[in-house]
Amino acid sequence: MAYEIIYSPDAVDHLQALPKNSQVLVLDQVDVQLIHQPTVATRKRKVLRPNPIAPWELRLGDLRVFYEVQEEPKSLVIVKAVGIKRHNELWIGDERIEL
Repeated sequence: MAYEIIYSPDAVDHLQALPKNSQVLVLDQVDVQLIHQPTVATRKRKVLRPNPIAPWELRLGDLRVFYEVQEEPKSLVIVKAVGIKRHNELWIGDERIEL
């Protein structure tokens, strides 16, 4: 069963702040990686410790996509935030985030 992918308004803002090639990478890989079985952990997907952003992370090189999955009333993947990992720091928008 395929999941519908929705981007939150914040995630859209985060995407627009990225270079065009990074935007394309995120959009393509989210479709490939999360449309089927988004709750199965892989080398690129993992469950995060409880945090205020989202319960799941998709790693795409230095890019991080944070999302949650909703099963009812229909199957949705909601992308909450998109960030960049620089060394040991995570940046979402112009803000450094501690997870």
